[in-house]
Amino acid sequence: MSTSASDQITIYQRPVELLQNLIHFDTTNPPGNERECITYIKYLLDTAGIETTLLASDPARPNLIARLTGRKNVPPLLLYGHVDVVPTENQVWQHPPFGGDLADSYIWGRGALDMKGGVAMMVAAFIRAKTEGIVPPGDIVLALVSDEEGGSNFGAKYLIEKHASLFDGIHHAIGEFGGCTFYIGEKRFYPIMVAEKLPCMIEASVLGRTGYPSLAIRGGAMAKLARVLHQLDRQCTPLHITDVARESIKTMADALSFPSNLTSRVLRLLGTKGEVFEPMLHNTVNATAIGGADKLFVLPERIILNLACLLLPGYSPDDMMFELHQIIGDDIELKVTYVDGIVPAVPDMGLFDTLDKILREADSDGIPLPVLLPVPTDGRFFSQLGIQTYGFLPMNLPKDFNFWQTIHAANERIPVEALTFGTEAIFKVLQRFGK
Repeated sequence: MSTSASDQITIYQRPVELLQNLIHFDTTNPPGNERECITYIKYLLDTAGIETTLLASDPARPNLIARLTGRKNVPPLLLYGHVDVVPTENQVWQHPPFGGDLADSYIWGRGALDMKGGVAMMVAAFIRAKTEGIVPPGDIVLALVSDEEGGSNFGAKYLIEKHASLFDGIHHAIGEFGGCTFYIGEKRFYPIMVAEKLPCMIEASVLGRTGYPSLAIRGGAMAKLARVLHQLDRQCTPLHITDVARESIKTMADALSFPSNLTSRVLRLLGTKGEVFEPMLHNTVNATAIGGADKLFVLPERIILNLACLLLPGYSPDDMMFELHQIIGDDIELKVTYVDGIVPAVPDMGLFDTLDKILREADSDGIPLPVLLPVPTDGRFFSQLGIQTYGFLPMNLPKDFNFWQTIHAANERIPVEALTFGTEAIFKVLQRFGK
């Protein structure tokens, strides 16, 4: 890692080196320990003459805020990203997960995609704007946070609960994920995230006869649990086509020259990529943990089944419980144990045309489209302040590169070309937003 001030002043010109340096910091969450990584980014910004602030509820897990002053012609723009990463245990890597190796035209390492690659794009574009004297249409606020992978209690959630005034007047934000290419046949699409799903945990209580298992007791809690798990595995929650999903499918269908109402055909053509798009059409549920059956010679009276649910925009935990009862029956007690954040029913599309144009200029054959991200991000917290997030970390990925099978997996990596492509696209956003 180069440390001289002269090297760091110009590091915005070398996003590959910047990303390698970020990967070197082991910010595995838990426990996170993001401080050294955040402090390094603060040093880069300070060296470029950008004022920064660190805010933390835990000194080991700080968040960084920086601002570039604009012409005040339009509301400020927020750039935000997280520096913590998921664990690498029990994964076999071709290159060390925190080595940041450059090999085969890829930068390898945990966080290369999620989301130190995106952070490197943002930081490089932000410093470049300052260094080149760019005066943006409005102020630009950069927020780099901890703990996104662990629930955001030390990161975005803490900032909006304790320091909401820092984001006054902001309507639009750039965050994760979107702008990463995927192909259907020879057509190249760039999905831009404009909506996301809301996480919700539901506890299912499965009741049955208890006692010593000396008799062959039928219909007990264990048998009911087996039935519930089987039903969840075999049956799907109802189809819901939100406005964002409809527009996504329509854009793909128009490009592929067949009617947009052929939803299943579109998903079949997507192949394994369809696994990402199918959750755009359903509230999803997966069983994640079982408790209560912990005695060897006592039949459990109550078994607790934890259900991880993801809700479409416009749907509530009560809607999810209604749909679950339709699948597993009314004899199973359901209770919401966790829901956090807000997912607006209808997105604010005010920045979409600007992002669309930037991508079309960079790739005249590319087809941008709005998309509903099937996983939650920190956007659900910024939504509470009325801020619309656009998942926009553009990457012109090779046709044989599957983003969703590489993220969080062994051998996470990003093409060098994709990193530079995204850095340039975000720099253009900083010059054009609000116009």
